[in-house]
Amino acid sequence: MRLRLRSSAITSEAFLSTTAERYIASLDIGTTTIRCFIYAANRDIGKLEVVGSAFEQVELVYPAPGQVEIVPSQLWDSVISTIANAIKNAKLTAKQIACLSITTQRNTFTCWNKLTGNVYHNFITWKDLRADTLVQQWNRSFKLRALKAGAKLLHFFTRNKRFLAGSVIKLMNPQVTMRLAWVLQNNADLQRDVKDGNVLYGTIDSWLLYRLRQGLDQSRVVEHIGDVTNCTSTGFYDPFGQEWAGWALNLFDIKKELLPKVVDNSYDFGYVDESLFGSPIKIGTSISDQSASLWGNCCFEKGEVKITMGTGSFLNVNTGATCLASVHGLYPLVGYKMATCDSPELVYLMEGASNDNGSIIEWAMSIGLFTDPRDSATMALSVPDSDGVSFIPAFSGLGPPIRDDTAGTGFIGIKASTRKEHLVRAILESLAYRIALLYVCALEETRYTFTRIKVDGGVSRNDFICQTLADLTGLPVERGEVADSTALGAMFLAGLNVGIWHSKQELIDIRKIERVFEPNPANKSKCLNSMRSWERAVERFKRWYIAEELNSLN
Repeated sequence: MRLRLRSSAITSEAFLSTTAERYIASLDIGTTTIRCFIYAANRDIGKLEVVGSAFEQVELVYPAPGQVEIVPSQLWDSVISTIANAIKNAKLTAKQIACLSITTQRNTFTCWNKLTGNVYHNFITWKDLRADTLVQQWNRSFKLRALKAGAKLLHFFTRNKRFLAGSVIKLMNPQVTMRLAWVLQNNADLQRDVKDGNVLYGTIDSWLLYRLRQGLDQSRVVEHIGDVTNCTSTGFYDPFGQEWAGWALNLFDIKKELLPKVVDNSYDFGYVDESLFGSPIKIGTSISDQSASLWGNCCFEKGEVKITMGTGSFLNVNTGATCLASVHGLYPLVGYKMATCDSPELVYLMEGASNDNGSIIEWAMSIGLFTDPRDSATMALSVPDSDGVSFIPAFSGLGPPIRDDTAGTGFIGIKASTRKEHLVRAILESLAYRIALLYVCALEETRYTFTRIKVDGGVSRNDFICQTLADLTGLPVERGEVADSTALGAMFLAGLNVGIWHSKQELIDIRKIERVFEPNPANKSKCLNSMRSWERAVERFKRWYIAEELNSLN
């Protein structure tokens, strides 16, 4: 069985001649791009093929420094046109689509009026920093310190991992909690209508599920739902109890009436209203981008690990039915939940993230280090080492286990002999080192023995980073044929939900591997020494940044 992807459309008649052919539309809303793929699946012969696709850019707006938004009406128009154009590109009609799968970026949210459909504000993206002052105030506050101390005490007596997680909680900008609290404090119209119970909150998945089922009538009230994988990453959903966290709602004055009903990934999501595409389309599933990537890489077994290297780096470990508490900066999440009658399944993840991959690559291109990301690996390999140069990738701070939001970014160790190739190698090495640190965290948190690492995302196409990661960890690094597996994974889950496939094993058989990077034992010592040098540079850069900040106050 072979997964064949192609950009050109083929005629629907060629597929209609095989009665077992089924078509699935997979919508993927990322940070910068909206994409829709039309997959043709034939279970009888084990075939899966992309027969149509379309994409549009996500238009980000920047109303003030640190604020990053998406205009809901523009997002809606782009979603509708992308789906329509993908169906057209496949030379199909909406009636021929068996189902639609939806996967979205996490923690980008808006609020809207359930009577009129009007939004109270633009989508506030996960990259937005408007609540940064609140985040810092709350992390230093007596209330949060008391909450953590209480959780620590409860864990001492009960040994409940739920309280262990609470004892080390730290609020962060990428989570929804503080940005939603900021909006509730600063939007007068929202404050007024919340009292009347007419306001709904939702991340992109929840808002989109609402609008798609409404169709053209925005005053039509439909069930307000959000899938569990998107809810779990917001910061105020309790993965241990699988419910909105009461302590967070009370602490930050978030009304539970605003929030969607949390549903499984196998929930009956209903249909896209026929007013939008001329025929109703079954919604096969909704799932967050990282959970969809887990499905796309077929990481179904406890202990399997995948790393998505795209706009950011996300390490996810499948911890099975066990929700693990973290003390090193990783986070327990619901990976997916399927409430089928035959075999209900709840799978947890442990996740670590580094947010700057994409922005660092774009920055390196903008200053002329290379013009095509694909050239960077060749440049890095053209020199034996970085000539003592280290790069600190901290545009958004340094995540776990360093966990320093104030660290500076830049090169250290540049000398007269330094060439452009050395700088490029230092940048790529720094991205691999950050991922390796996340891997070390995962080892310490889970105590699992890992056998391989699966990677996806645009940056995973860089052979130098993949090989460096293999050499550092001593594990094979497996790269699938599909670079960005979120749309593929969402499609896999939707196809399973609607009966196109009958088991996960069938999906494993369909997925194909493009390349495996085997660790080179001869390089491990050199890589580890370079990484230790980089870690020392990080410490120096942190001290430099703090000294500069102190100096500016004098």
